Amino acid sequence: MSSLYSTPQNHAAESWRGLPAGVSAQRVIAWQRGRGVTVGAFLADVEALAARLPTAPAAVNLCDDRYAFMVAFAALLVRGQTNLLPPSRAAHAVDAALTANPGSYALGDAALDPAPPHYLHFTPVAGSAGSGATMLVADAAVAAMGYTSGSTGVPRANPKRWDKLAISSGHNDALLRALAGGDYHVVATVPPQHMYGLEFSILLSLFGHAAVHAGRPFFAADIAAALAELPAPRILVTTPVHLRALLDSGQALPPFAGIVSATAPLAVELASEAEARFGVPLQEVFGSTETCVIAHRRTAHEDAWTPYAGVALHPQPDGTRVEAPQLAQPVVLADIVELLGDGRFRLCGRNADLLEIAGKRASLGDLTHKLLAVPGVRDGVVFQLDDTDAMGIRRIAALAVAPGLSVTAILDALRGDIDPVFLPRPLKLVESLPRSETGKLPRAALLEALARDQGPGTGDR
Repeated sequence: MSSLYSTPQNHAAESWRGLPAGVSAQRVIAWQRGRGVTVGAFLADVEALAARLPTAPAAVNLCDDRYAFMVAFAALLVRGQTNLLPPSRAAHAVDAALTANPGSYALGDAALDPAPPHYLHFTPVAGSAGSGATMLVADAAVAAMGYTSGSTGVPRANPKRWDKLAISSGHNDALLRALAGGDYHVVATVPPQHMYGLEFSILLSLFGHAAVHAGRPFFAADIAAALAELPAPRILVTTPVHLRALLDSGQALPPFAGIVSATAPLAVELASEAEARFGVPLQEVFGSTETCVIAHRRTAHEDAWTPYAGVALHPQPDGTRVEAPQLAQPVVLADIVELLGDGRFRLCGRNADLLEIAGKRASLGDLTHKLLAVPGVRDGVVFQLDDTDAMGIRRIAALAVAPGLSVTAILDALRGDIDPVFLPRPLKLVESLPRSETGKLPRAALLEALARDQGPGTGDR
């Protein structure tokens, strides 16, 4: 039996970890174009790609096909290289990650033009008989460098150790096994480069009991087709934005066992509608790039979150200190929580979202909820500007997608629920919000959209 990564003699005392012990080479780990890819075939593809990789500290994994991403992810690991996962695959984000990690390169499954510097293009065979290869990675290896989305500022890098990812994956796997009643198959609408997509589509196949669909369906018909290609039980991993579009489409879906949602707050009404339409439970998961997923709730039926085993939350003035088995040291999140007597907690907004103007308080999250509750508003967001007005107050602005409504009509509707000091000025009507691939709203994109074409569609009164 050959080894993809031979344990160095001078590191013999290190712990090493690969696929779960005893896993069969015939187990299906992914589904690509209607065909099941076995563990043996996957390891053969990993071995072939690892042999082609240049010597480097890290690489940006740009693969669009989820199976290709998994092969590249594993090949980098067995070569001792880190997967760089910038907040988007846009050229500026990729360039920033490469600049921050000198000597690194990029690889992917598409022939890009123009391509990033030192770009390696590859296509996994996905179906070779396998060579008896194994996959061993040092527990302490930095498997991935996840970047925050930039929703509140500049994206920040967060290193993820291989053994710590194994811990958090165990919790996620248990949650989905409970939904499915056993081993399961995943269709995900989120990119694998995002931490949520990595956790719930890639790592569940490597550490858990999942087989993942290689595609990243976007349209409702594509989601239905992807689910139909998988055996039961099936789990849909998605976001509130994709879920809203799926429900609005009226698309019929094959039977599946459950839904997982993350990346943005899920409205109770949307969760309830999804459960009623599809007849399955919907679990919303809570976490961050810094912590990975740490809690879950069935949003249609409860507002409190259940933390994963070993997770401890400690409220403090600037947010919440999180301790968890997958964290080498505590992490402070900007989220404000209320601890309940039964071990669960409620989210009360983010420290950065809390507003105090003229002695009155509000939160951007609650203001956004009230904007979305206006009849005819299909999407929207309320945020605070950087600059101050003549009185030294940072003004509140909003973007809204509301075909057929005027700015005046929306502001008049908001006056019934919002104190005048918190009315968004300006409020701008747009065709769509500048959401990322996962539905997030980077602050820089919001400010750019607000500044663009200021005119009749903007209210500032």
